[in-house]
Amino acid sequence: MEEHVDSDHQLMMEGGFPLPHSMQIDPRRERFPCCIVWTPLPVLSWLIPFIGHIGICREDGVILDFAGPNFVCVDNFAFGAVARYIQINKDKECCNTPHPSHEYPHDDTRRETLTWDDALRKSTQEFQHRSYSLFTCNCHSFVANNLNRLRFRLGEWNVVNLAVLIFLKGRWVSKTAFLRSFLPFVIVSGLGLALGGTTYLSFLALFAFLLVGWFLLGTYCFKNLIHL
Repeated sequence: MEEHVDSDHQLMMEGGFPLPHSMQIDPRRERFPCCIVWTPLPVLSWLIPFIGHIGICREDGVILDFAGPNFVCVDNFAFGAVARYIQINKDKECCNTPHPSHEYPHDDTRRETLTWDDALRKSTQEFQHRSYSLFTCNCHSFVANNLNRLRFRLGEWNVVNLAVLIFLKGRWVSKTAFLRSFLPFVIVSGLGLALGGTTYLSFLALFAFLLVGWFLLGTYCFKNLIHL
């Protein structure tokens, strides 16, 4: 849960020779090169702390996130500072084989090799023409679209396995970020138990079951329900 510092890049910066598109994490400037980033959501994360808002970052560390109808935020993470992140080794974990062009899918002479930023630019352009829905097309859809375009770990990403990846592998920016994510849940749960007892626990369990069940069904049973 300690703040990540890449010592090699830090030495380069201190020596006065910064590398272009350095992979150094800089939480103070909100720079997370080639990362998936996560932050808690108001109200929802107070009830279910593994639910949150996510985005994906360009090679220069700027955050992109799908935050509303036809709107992708650039360098302005919609729900506050980054709490968790996963940095991707784009050279080892992304398959940079040529992708067929959308305009000419059957023309082998018109194939393109996407860089990291090229893929993010194409997904951004696509989602700038998409409606937003918490239940069918949300920030997780946007990031999954990017990862599939990059063929991160050979693709096949969706809102469910992406949420699991963040929950299990996400690295905390700092101890403060950890507290900011879980303290509201602890307070709300304490008040709920004190005032409602088992009734509150039943409500919370039902809410979590319905929400998680919706995304499981929409992802694996009705595959056109949740957009990527």
